[in-house]
Amino acid sequence: MNLRGAVDLSALKARADAASRSAPARQAAAAPSPYIVEVTEQTFPQLVQLSAQVPVIVNLRAAWSEQSNQVTAVLEGAAVEFDGRILLANVDLEAQPQIAQAFQAQGVPTVVAVVKGQPVPLFEGVLPDPQIRAYLDELMKVAEANGVTGTLNDGSEPGPAAAEEPPLPPLHQEAFDAIEAGDYATAVAAYRRALAEQPADADAKAGLAQVELMERVQDADPAEVRRRGADEPDAVEAQLAVADLDLMGGHVEDAFNRIVAFIARTAGDDREAARKRLLELFDVVGVTDPRVTKARGALARALF
Repeated sequence: MNLRGAVDLSALKARADAASRSAPARQAAAAPSPYIVEVTEQTFPQLVQLSAQVPVIVNLRAAWSEQSNQVTAVLEGAAVEFDGRILLANVDLEAQPQIAQAFQAQGVPTVVAVVKGQPVPLFEGVLPDPQIRAYLDELMKVAEANGVTGTLNDGSEPGPAAAEEPPLPPLHQEAFDAIEAGDYATAVAAYRRALAEQPADADAKAGLAQVELMERVQDADPAEVRRRGADEPDAVEAQLAVADLDLMGGHVEDAFNRIVAFIARTAGDDREAARKRLLELFDVVGVTDPRVTKARGALARALF
């Protein structure tokens, strides 16, 4: 069986990014298994090499996406059960945009595999657990047909671990601890204090945008939000609420397009409120994401 895919993984060059944002998703706890690793652009080439020994499952995810969290839980359980016959590589799509672009990921979650350095598309979105397991079983058949039948359970380190990061500034740590506890209000307050002290703190700005999004949607009734959005096309809060849901569900372009379209047909305070919210969502997705670049162009056309 031939490997599928036309993604040029060699384009992923190791490059330090001193300006990387420490979004909440990047401060994840240590992996629960030696066969689960957090991956950066710097460590990804090592995983490509390792894919000649075992299949590497690349889980493109975002911490703010509940769908991502569901899929990640299933994949991490499978990684433990396979006991070294696969390696799960979790990738924060926002913090590692080059990896997302290489796999042409359009949203989260997106799951692909790498076998002998070649990509094998698996699935996007949330699937029932048995269906995810079926994809993994099929992947093992593809790997076996291509001579990838190794294991990592020989006591050696299975793959690259993410570089150890320096301690967070106190207010950032306070915000992260609050996020872990589900206390979004406290996290918002901590990030705002950080910005009051350092207005140019890009990490605090990005973290604040993400936490405010999570706070807005945590008690929302999706059906009611979408009904109101359909019934009130000219109500700014109704349209922004639907955009929030779209973004949380990984439908990034839908969220951006909705707000841009609203801006194009309105004026005054409502237009300015929508513009500010769109800029905040740009921070959530990541300013280097190509979908943000595209939406910025559409915003400029809508405004001028």
